[in-house]
Amino acid sequence: MTGSSRAPGVTPPRPPAPRSPAPRSADPPAAHPARRAGAGGLVLAALGIVFGDIGTSPLYALQTVFSIDHGAVRPTQGDVYGVISMMFWSVTLIVSVKYVGVLMRADNDGEGGVMALTALVRRLYGSRRRRTGLLVVVGILGVSLFYGDSLITPAISVLSAVEGVHVATPALGHVVVPVAAVIITALFAVQRFGTGRVGFLFGPVMLLWFAALAVAGLHGVLTQPDVLTGLSPTYAVLFIAEHPGTAFIAMGAIVLVITGAEALYADMGHFGRQPILRAWFAVVLPALTLNYLGQAALILHHPESVSSPFFLLVPAWARLPMVLLATAATVIASQAVISGAFSLSRQAVQLGLLPPVTVRQTSEHEAGQIYLPGVNAFLFVGVLVVMLSFRSAERLATAYGVSVTGALVIDTVLLLMVARALWHWRPWQLALAAVAFGGLEVTFLSANLSKVAHGGWLPLAIALAVFTVMTTWRRGREIVAANRRRQEGSLADFVEDLYRRPLPRVPGIAVFPHPGKDTTPLALRANVEHNKVLHHDVLIVSATSANVPHVPVAERFEVDDLGHTDDRIQHLAIRFGFSDDPNLPEALHHACEAGLFEGGLVDASVASYFLSRGPIRRTSARGMAQWRKVLFLVLAHNAADPAAYFGLPVHRTVTMGSPVDV
Repeated sequence: MTGSSRAPGVTPPRPPAPRSPAPRSADPPAAHPARRAGAGGLVLAALGIVFGDIGTSPLYALQTVFSIDHGAVRPTQGDVYGVISMMFWSVTLIVSVKYVGVLMRADNDGEGGVMALTALVRRLYGSRRRRTGLLVVVGILGVSLFYGDSLITPAISVLSAVEGVHVATPALGHVVVPVAAVIITALFAVQRFGTGRVGFLFGPVMLLWFAALAVAGLHGVLTQPDVLTGLSPTYAVLFIAEHPGTAFIAMGAIVLVITGAEALYADMGHFGRQPILRAWFAVVLPALTLNYLGQAALILHHPESVSSPFFLLVPAWARLPMVLLATAATVIASQAVISGAFSLSRQAVQLGLLPPVTVRQTSEHEAGQIYLPGVNAFLFVGVLVVMLSFRSAERLATAYGVSVTGALVIDTVLLLMVARALWHWRPWQLALAAVAFGGLEVTFLSANLSKVAHGGWLPLAIALAVFTVMTTWRRGREIVAANRRRQEGSLADFVEDLYRRPLPRVPGIAVFPHPGKDTTPLALRANVEHNKVLHHDVLIVSATSANVPHVPVAERFEVDDLGHTDDRIQHLAIRFGFSDDPNLPEALHHACEAGLFEGGLVDASVASYFLSRGPIRRTSARGMAQWRKVLFLVLAHNAADPAAYFGLPVHRTVTMGSPVDV
């Protein structure tokens, strides 16, 4: 049985490509965004984008701890101090030390996130093929888990805030889910305006939110100052020693205080490390610590407040305003994972792990500020389905944690590899980091696995679906590329044959985007065989993705005359970073300005582009299961138009090609 689908014959940049110095220089690299904007403005914007998720955890984290397993954790001094100590030191070790202090130093040319980290490790261990192949799988798994988190975080955050209506005005409890659905709809609708504008709009709101957290928490601490002793790590040790089973169960909810750490790392490319570091230690961490302490003091003084310690911590007159502020903050919390999902999705496309998708740059200056309509629509539908299915933050809490902790463990594994190869850590340092970070995270993961049957299956199912899509696309591209190479034939032989038997030349420049220079573009072969002519200038362009987010313009190009300097047939290799916009006309413009072409190629702005694109036919050949071939055809059919992906002008782009088997 066979089937067919239209798919891009011109694949997106393929990883990894060896660094080849360009023979001539072009423009200097752009300045990093952190050096182009005021430090205070970037800190404020980082508050609006980066810390929304982790900053709203006080809404539900402590409440969930005391509600799990029918009240296994009791509102006694020993249990409360033990939980507060575990929360504080979990945040300290995982967020302050691991992510902010260590992992954010392992950026890949300013970009963060599991894909950037995977690419960095592949660069460091590039000569070991088996290990790098395994790293790709690990990176895919990390991204898959992040997507699971991205669908649950907006739902649980917004629901937990709007549910404060139960406390402030019980009669309005029935409007919680409809209001939350409207808020989510509005949030995804404004994504098209860009994370930069959203960040600077949300920044002041989050600053007010953290101020409110600190003030409410400080009031609770002043009523019972002894609660400060709960920050001592001895209480966590005593709690675990005296109630190991209860402590293990509690860790399934305590993990909620570190949700958002991966999104924090993934969003580093938007603002840089320093603004995030300053915002964390100067604003976010003190506010979170004070609020958790205030909630603990309230629970010790009024044990019945475990039902909603966050909203009961504020005076009755301030509860409704706090609900409104919390709702705004949770909208911003959702923004953190949404913008992180945009960044990781583009990186995955550039690394050949997802089909090409439409990417819209929302800032003229910040490369990391992008909008992906397809990913935005997928997240929106997924979040609504999750919200309408679970209908409460308490139910969603049972599904939360598995994907988060799995992503944390993967980041730690990759971090240890970076520390060994890049920073040359000694064995005892690696062992200490593995125990301090990995030991805690594996415990968190184990505690959350107990929730699989009660909703924890949801993020795992999402992660499995994303993992299947990514591995299927990667394998399908390999098979199609191999079959295409057999049809295309040797480019060197093709050019040599044209040189010996020249064809009539017509005016103009013909640009043939093609994955490499070993084989002949099918569009070029078809043009010669059917039209019996060549354009005056023929340029074969290959775009590849480097294992760095950004490649300076001066290092992007390499020109090859393909053996003859007088036939005006040349090959141009372009290296894009996986966070660069793969705009071919713009790249050709830079190459022309730099005078890289033999014979003085004329203005590329008048060039015609010929895409090699044909239907993909499903066959019974081995290499991939039939159901995965069907999935690959569906993905290929719905992939973004390569003309749009590479920024080609529609009125000067021609598509030609022949069927390719998979």
